[in-house]
Amino acid sequence: MEKQVTIQVAESDKEQIREKLESLPASPGVYQFKDKQGSLLYIGKAQSIRSRVRQYFQNRPTGSPRLDLMISKIHDLDIILTDSDVEALILEANLVKQYNPRYNVRLKDDKSFPYIVITREPYPRVFVTRQIKRDGARYFGPYTDVKTMRYALKTIRDIFRIRSCNYYIDDEFIRQKKARICLDYHIKKCDGPCEGFISEKSYNDMINQVEALLKGRTENLKRRFEDEMQRLSGELQFEEAADFRDKIKALDVYSEHQKVEGAAQIDRDIFVTAAEGDDACGVVFKIREGKLIGRQHYYLDNVEGKPESEILEKLLESFYLNDTYIPPEVMVSSNIENSDMLQRWLSEKADYEVALLREKNENDEKLIRMFKLNAKFLLDELKIQRKKRGEFIPKSIQSLQKDLRLQTPPMRIECFDVSNIQSSDIVASMVCFDSAKPKKSEYRKFKITGLDHPDDFASMKQAVQRRYKRVLEEQMQLPDLIVIDGGKGQLSSALAALRELEITDVPVIGLAKRLEEIYIPGVPDPQTLPKTSPSLRLLQRIRDEAHRFAVTYHRRVRSKRMMQSDLDMVEGIGKKRTKMLLEVFGSVQGVKHATEEQLAETVGQKLAEKIRLHFHGQVEEIET
Repeated sequence: MEKQVTIQVAESDKEQIREKLESLPASPGVYQFKDKQGSLLYIGKAQSIRSRVRQYFQNRPTGSPRLDLMISKIHDLDIILTDSDVEALILEANLVKQYNPRYNVRLKDDKSFPYIVITREPYPRVFVTRQIKRDGARYFGPYTDVKTMRYALKTIRDIFRIRSCNYYIDDEFIRQKKARICLDYHIKKCDGPCEGFISEKSYNDMINQVEALLKGRTENLKRRFEDEMQRLSGELQFEEAADFRDKIKALDVYSEHQKVEGAAQIDRDIFVTAAEGDDACGVVFKIREGKLIGRQHYYLDNVEGKPESEILEKLLESFYLNDTYIPPEVMVSSNIENSDMLQRWLSEKADYEVALLREKNENDEKLIRMFKLNAKFLLDELKIQRKKRGEFIPKSIQSLQKDLRLQTPPMRIECFDVSNIQSSDIVASMVCFDSAKPKKSEYRKFKITGLDHPDDFASMKQAVQRRYKRVLEEQMQLPDLIVIDGGKGQLSSALAALRELEITDVPVIGLAKRLEEIYIPGVPDPQTLPKTSPSLRLLQRIRDEAHRFAVTYHRRVRSKRMMQSDLDMVEGIGKKRTKMLLEVFGSVQGVKHATEEQLAETVGQKLAEKIRLHFHGQVEEIET
């Protein structure tokens, strides 16, 4: 059920917003849309606040249901003026990260990725950390691919003899001999700074080489090792020269492992994205001197209906907001609307000219295609993990959200039906579907009371009211969608019950069986969905299951009443003794054919005589 909707802003809000629109300046800055509660809906940037903001209120459909919904909720707007569009870009990125508005593309950076850190000490340490401290240390990462990080760390340990202990080593520490030499020194994994076997200058020269390797500067490092090997060989120090030969081999293996075919011998970051539904995966490939030294991926949500250019823009802004090194070239897989602004910002941040560009030749196109396959693979991996954790959103749920224009996916749906076959024993049922699957442990049944004649509307109201009164009292989970089996009357009754309980934020619809029409509160005419729609098929499944559950319960109640009617007619036999007799003898027939002695053991001699007289009297009367 896709149709464009004309943007409607509440009348009370229109005048307030209209006044602000008239006074907006044509200056760069950041604008913030807010709802009635003052909560942020969206934060955006613009070279001209006036022209950009006014575009939202042109009273015409945008073609995006999500955007139309956001605009309909706007109650107020605030602006922050900046001196330049670059400042607006930085401010917007920081505000989005701080407040995480509902309608902005969101970068999911909630988990802590590891870094390789070189500490700020006389004899620095090199290790893995997940916490960045402002202590002057040098951090490399983050590494979203831990295997790449482990491989880099192993290469460092193989090539360089750096310490692995946790001591703070300085001249005082060495003089006082606070630590003894460890095994690493004897197996030539450390040069023994704890006992002064290597000078502070020589050790820090080695640390600078480690930093060069982590930055991908392997060509200069290799030439330096080769020069040192030749020098030592000329001085007949063959054992020391062999050490450098082994370092060169390890460096070649590391470089070959990172080499990207067709990549130019230049520093470059390549950004690609893959999107499906409301989720996207953005991947940043770091290429240094033609070698891939790392890959970082980020998941984004709230991207449905957003073009690839906008997703890429948000990824770039978030990534370089905190990243320490920006290469001379940044390549993207799609054109970006604000590319000039981004390019100026990156150049100012890097303090040299940064080129923001698309693929330049056939080799670049091959790289982009290969990297986009990586992004698609990572996005598919996210879906698999979500499915395992129960977070996967089935297509029928996504379709239902879109067709009913719901703010959130209706993962939990509760459906009500009333059954009063032959105008007796009125009952109602409630079934629960979670992730488009029945959750039978959450099914509930209701025996409708206080009605002396069938009344579907009153019965529906009673069932809904009893259900959600208990939900509120016990602080249970409210559903994402309530489905009522019936038309306008049943839907109105359910809404009345919810209003009395002050539940106003749960979507409710009615589903009439005759023409499969959907009734939505506030919409005068019923809506219809195509018969092949996954949304309709899901609603039919839920409705049919509620009907089955209600009819089954009705039959059981009616059967029990009919079976117990004979015992109810015996004077002195109430519900308690009826239950006792049925438990002992299994059924009314079992009671009927029991001997007087057997009955007396259960209910006493006096009642046993009454029961025998009641059933024998009936038998004799039938026989005559």
